[in-house]
Amino acid sequence: MAELTFFTGTMDCGKSTLALQTDYNHRRRGLAGLMMTSHDRAGEATVSSRLGLSADAVEVAPATQLWALVAERLAAGARIDYVIADEAQFYTSEQVDDLGRMADELDVPVYAFGILTDFRTRLFPGSARLVELADRVETLQVEALCWCGRRATHNARTVGGIMVTEGEQVVVGDTDGAGVVGYEVLCRHHHRRRMTAASARVAEAGAEPLPFATG
Repeated sequence: MAELTFFTGTMDCGKSTLALQTDYNHRRRGLAGLMMTSHDRAGEATVSSRLGLSADAVEVAPATQLWALVAERLAAGARIDYVIADEAQFYTSEQVDDLGRMADELDVPVYAFGILTDFRTRLFPGSARLVELADRVETLQVEALCWCGRRATHNARTVGGIMVTEGEQVVVGDTDGAGVVGYEVLCRHHHRRRMTAASARVAEAGAEPLPFATG
């Protein structure tokens, strides 16, 4: 029996890289797959990795009916030996149900990749449904690191380098800090304190000397 597997982790832990590697490994064995994504930072209909890898994909919008999409392609004679669903946190609950149906009724392995929680530490609807339905949930072992060096466990949204906790759940940005809206991975301690790398530098620069001798 084919399985629905959900690979998850924070930003910067290699989810899209693994999605692209999974697609490559299958194609090398002569298999044909369907790759899907939603709101990739590189633009529509693209799966991209921060390592510079990318591939074309089907863009999943909220109204996209995944089961109908697959059924239409199969009826037209296409082969679908596996399905890769990147940025699956942005999928609707109904779309995740369709992923499970593909594994069950078509006996096609489905590999979903996505982050669990948003910048407010709340579960994305797609990720919540994947946790409920997936045969296996795999946490990626490549650890993203907070600016302090600890293991990063939380995704933070920043505006001008300052962490924010209000706003729309889905706002596309990146982790390179080049735009006004960005994202940064933090440990729980610094996420709770809302201390990003930028604000930590400001605090360090403005720190006063201790009121006692240190040497």
